[in-house]
Amino acid sequence: MGKESRYLEFRAGHWHYNRRVPARFAAFDDRGRIRISLKTTSFETAKDRRDAMVKADDLYWASLCGNDDGEGSLNSVRARAAVAQRRYQAASNRAMARGFTYAPAEELAKTAALEELLERIRLVEARDDGRKSKRGAAEAEALLGGASPPPVSISEAFDIYCEQIAADELIGKSEVQRKAWIKTQKRGVQYLIDLIGNKPILSITRQDAQSFYNWWRERIEPKPGKVALKANTANRDIGCVRKLYAAYTAFIGEEDKPNPFRNLAFKDKGKGEVPPFENEWVRSRILVPDTLATMNKEARLIILALIETGCRPSEIANLEAEDIVLDHAVPHIRIQPKPHREIKTRASIRDIPLVGVSLNAMHQAPNGFERYRDKPNLLSATLMKAFKSRGLFPSADHKIYSFRHSFEKRMLEAGIDRDLRMTLMGHANSRPEYGDGGSLEFRRDQLLKITHPIVD
Repeated sequence: MGKESRYLEFRAGHWHYNRRVPARFAAFDDRGRIRISLKTTSFETAKDRRDAMVKADDLYWASLCGNDDGEGSLNSVRARAAVAQRRYQAASNRAMARGFTYAPAEELAKTAALEELLERIRLVEARDDGRKSKRGAAEAEALLGGASPPPVSISEAFDIYCEQIAADELIGKSEVQRKAWIKTQKRGVQYLIDLIGNKPILSITRQDAQSFYNWWRERIEPKPGKVALKANTANRDIGCVRKLYAAYTAFIGEEDKPNPFRNLAFKDKGKGEVPPFENEWVRSRILVPDTLATMNKEARLIILALIETGCRPSEIANLEAEDIVLDHAVPHIRIQPKPHREIKTRASIRDIPLVGVSLNAMHQAPNGFERYRDKPNLLSATLMKAFKSRGLFPSADHKIYSFRHSFEKRMLEAGIDRDLRMTLMGHANSRPEYGDGGSLEFRRDQLLKITHPIVD
């Protein structure tokens, strides 16, 4: 049978694992030759258990040698974590090869049946030759839960957070939205790792957290000649690692553990709203003939659709044919969640009548904007470049989002009811809901009060 039967021996009606301790590990392991019954008469089952034993012994010898694989000094956090990982994996594989599931000692004491505990102890005693050798120690570690679970690093905790703890937050997001969410969450985590190392998450100290806070402070208030970052950027990243720590400790049942990132935040003294476009600027600079003519068609139509709807750019870009209702007494668009894409908030679900230049634009794009659907970064870059190159921003503070702020300001100045303004903007309203926020006809008539004239 060749390689298939390596380390396998059939005797007394059962398969056994039979392997000599390699000479280079003899100084660390005095078992000499390892002979263990695999408790099976099946060759296929024996091969699987043999493979587990081989992996267990390889990992065990590596852990005994400490940093034999180049992990560096055992005094380093990374090296100690690597050794713990190998020992834990070795114990898990050895237990599996002996027909058991590995569990830490405290868990066995709480959950294992008495018969199972006695059997585990019997097997350990059978392997111990009375000299407390590595032979018995390895069995005890595997069968009696002597290997502590390896410490979970910051990056591993983040993976657990994304895959298990925050899985519900990712339900309903498109692939692009998922990637954007993970990217935003990971940025602060990676900055922290770069600063303090990828240490076990539970070993993060208050001093580590303060170092991270001070690292950000130097970027918010940099030396002369360097660009200052915004306080809300720092707060977002610190908040992400604070949330990760809190979520992970709660996940493992240690929610009472003090969060090292508690009460660390910066006051955003320079915070300011994106200014709106004034009506005169829109009419004399943006809506004049030929200003947007050289933009690609979909980008141009998205701009026009934003002006009279107050939508977020992504809301317009992600419209699908079923969301664009043109064969209706009141043409309108529907901002609604999809099975493959979520929207920002529940309040964002709304129907918006189409009027003025936005109605004309949507007639030219009845199926939406495939070029920019689920591509927010491409859309943002395209629109910003187009406006900057044409001098269409009144100031450096103006953004494409200024159309949304302009829409809200125009409704306010026209005396449109506050609740209707919040409905059309997709803002949450703390007041109890009564009715449906007004018919489409009513909403259209209100918006006609603020519509920009169409210039041919």
